[in-house]
Amino acid sequence: MRRIAFHTAGESHGRALTALIEGIPAGLSLEMERDVDPELKRRQGGYGRGRRMQIESDRAELLSGVRLGETLGSPISMVVWNRDWDNWTVAMAHEPPEPGGNPKALRPHYLPRPGHADLVGAFKYDRRDVRDILERASARETAARVACAAVAKRLLAEFGVRIGSHIVSIGSVEAEVDELPEDVNSEADKNAVRCLDDDAATRMMVEIDEAKERGDTLGGIFEVVATGLPVGLGSYVSWDTKLDGRLAGAVMSIQAVKGVEVGLGFTGARRPGSNVHDPIVRAEEKFRAGGMGRASNRAGGLEGGVTTGEPVAVRGAMKPISTLMKPLPSVDLRDGSVGDAATERSDVCAVPAAGVVGEAMVALVLADAFLEKFGGDSIGEVRRNFDGYLNYLAERGFGER
Repeated sequence: MRRIAFHTAGESHGRALTALIEGIPAGLSLEMERDVDPELKRRQGGYGRGRRMQIESDRAELLSGVRLGETLGSPISMVVWNRDWDNWTVAMAHEPPEPGGNPKALRPHYLPRPGHADLVGAFKYDRRDVRDILERASARETAARVACAAVAKRLLAEFGVRIGSHIVSIGSVEAEVDELPEDVNSEADKNAVRCLDDDAATRMMVEIDEAKERGDTLGGIFEVVATGLPVGLGSYVSWDTKLDGRLAGAVMSIQAVKGVEVGLGFTGARRPGSNVHDPIVRAEEKFRAGGMGRASNRAGGLEGGVTTGEPVAVRGAMKPISTLMKPLPSVDLRDGSVGDAATERSDVCAVPAAGVVGEAMVALVLADAFLEKFGGDSIGEVRRNFDGYLNYLAERGFGER
């Protein structure tokens, strides 16, 4: 049974995005300006973003679930207003259009973009104007996910769990990172592509500029890392309780993500087992893992769908954005004629932002798994359960708290 549930609502150019998260225990200190708005700002950044991010300045307005700076245990709802709504009040109006009005004012699109949800959505929901599809399918929706996840991050931080991300590759440029810093985000956020390899970061930006000149787009790979998790989250007993599967599904749900790896991932499939599995060693200092550790972390912090106490590492592969300034061929849904796909204001590369959204999805899944293990109605109850588990690990293992 899931402890954390979240929902989002809203369209890209609609009035607002709405975020709702349930299952957060009572008594958690939560402030929008401190905990949520900085995460929304991080999602908007990154080299290669489009003009939309210059218009919006995302902030969350709290509607329910918090009183006097602490959560109540009830659903937490937030709204992120779209500043661009002022330019779309006719095209995105809730009311039927005025008879005899200018149809171009509704900003319709009839030529679906290859790689986007336009065409499949038009068939599924029986629409002709793909504006009805693209507004919800847009990655603008992830602002609401990040708002929900900021609450989950705040919960995990209360128990010493930290989640960060960095960019592994953009286009043909790959970063070389030997060791991750303790605070991944503080280092990754220092450059516009959120890459820990400064030389690679410079080359990534050059490649983005070249793609922009061609009217093209670029994808890449991001890695999300969570530290401070104890051994024992997740389960191996049923397919849907395996934490690696839940993380993979969450990261794959991000718009344009087409591949997910945990630890070595696909690289491990090309190696012998002796170069894949992590030797088990005594590690008295790792009290959250019962005084046991791994000589390496090729498994990405998960074995059998359960956390090992090592950092959880998940990678997402993001394809290039589907909106091209030099569009690919498409078919007009009105009459079947051939034409160029629709164009919308869009990004050249959104991989740095995708890393932040990846953090969000990982945080939501891990918070759910954390409360599965240590759940309670209040933060105090969760802490008692958590401390009791750490005491148990110390007693049966080889470490000391």
